[in-house]
Amino acid sequence: MTPKERMAIPPQEMPQQDPAVRAHNMNEVALGYTAEMAKCEASRCMQCAAKPCMQGCPVAINIPGFLAKAAEGDFAGALAIIKETSLLPAVCGRVCPQEKQCQKFCTMGKLLKDVDKAVAIGRVERFCADLARETNAEAPVACAPKTGKRVAVIGSGPASITCAADCAKAGHDVTMFEAFHKCGGVLVYGIPEFRLPKSIVQHEIEGLEKIGVKIDTNYVVGRTRKLRDLMEKDGFDAVFVGTGAGLPKFMNIEGENLNGVFSANEYLTRANLMKAYLEDQADTPFWHGRKVAVLGGGNVAMDASRMALRLGAEKVYHIYRRGESEMPARKEEVHHAKEEGVEFHLLENAKRILGDDKGFVSGIECLKYELGEPDASGRRSPVAVPGSEFTLDVDTVVVAVGNASNPLIPATTDGLEVNKRGNIVVNSETNMTSIPGVFAGGDIVLGAATVILAMGEGRRAAAGINAYLGK
Repeated sequence: MTPKERMAIPPQEMPQQDPAVRAHNMNEVALGYTAEMAKCEASRCMQCAAKPCMQGCPVAINIPGFLAKAAEGDFAGALAIIKETSLLPAVCGRVCPQEKQCQKFCTMGKLLKDVDKAVAIGRVERFCADLARETNAEAPVACAPKTGKRVAVIGSGPASITCAADCAKAGHDVTMFEAFHKCGGVLVYGIPEFRLPKSIVQHEIEGLEKIGVKIDTNYVVGRTRKLRDLMEKDGFDAVFVGTGAGLPKFMNIEGENLNGVFSANEYLTRANLMKAYLEDQADTPFWHGRKVAVLGGGNVAMDASRMALRLGAEKVYHIYRRGESEMPARKEEVHHAKEEGVEFHLLENAKRILGDDKGFVSGIECLKYELGEPDASGRRSPVAVPGSEFTLDVDTVVVAVGNASNPLIPATTDGLEVNKRGNIVVNSETNMTSIPGVFAGGDIVLGAATVILAMGEGRRAAAGINAYLGK
């Protein structure tokens, strides 16, 4: 097929639930490609010799290679290529910001001068992974002979899943310690069901168990057991720390201690991990806001806004101090939120939260903003407009302005070096920390980042562990 012929193939639109229906259910919004759609979309790949898309992939998947197989209808072959470097294609195909990573560099998108018309790499990846899972056609994972070495993996998010798998495949005995009652980390407590079905995450956890990874839940390293004790008393030869960035940040404004104010972490964890929306089945208490204000501009804020609708809110206000083009949230998530009825208040921000005489939220006072000069991140800085205060009638406020690294393990482990943000400091090549035999990766090192970046960290740390234990 010539480049001109490939350019003539229209991008395949993702089938999805009707917005008016999906805003009131927890089912997945995007319904997935058919086989023909996946073949057609994959056929749009130019098969560039330089493979520019790969420079945007944190784990360097051979993207043209797997798309070529998919274009032929060899989806099993496509998945085999993906799995050479990525352990969680069904997850990454759903939640990775491809438009800021692989698709940003896609030649098709550049030729058509629109990144939205780049080859939909993530959607084809998702189809290949879903097809194999749904037809029980996944290839078995080969593991090396047992080495007699023991590895402890703390946390069970994407970095930990990747590290555990790579260490188990190298022949080590791996035990994963998870503080919650379910494994998956941010994949289960943070990302809603309507974006990432939890059955997919559970399938990946079961895959770990099939290759011999032992899992201990309700086990808080730093409280149940100190990190150093795992090595000095329990006999682990190496430890990986992947405890994430689960410490919510607040705005430090008046009224944040009122009843009806939540961090996005708590709000989403109650719904996602603890299934509070299943009122007839779950005992998890949940605050049913009638009018909800969500503060922030990232994917977590978008998830909270869309979750509020599904929990019965009559009105959801999304408040962000910059414009839409400056929002770090995925464009697709913003589009879906608008379709579902979230009301966006851009270039506005909360000044204080108002309460009634019983200590409950009764409203939120906001200021209007203008964009000034770019800040260190390259985004134009928001500048408050004096005298522009106005009030919104709300009974619930969800604060989604970012997270800091989980402080428990650094606080309870002598000699573990952290930077001024509380992130664990690691060797950039091996991911070993300041303590020999202790490695770290994911958001506890990077700060809040993407699933695929965390996976890259887990893979690099596993390579470091395998080399360390090999000595």
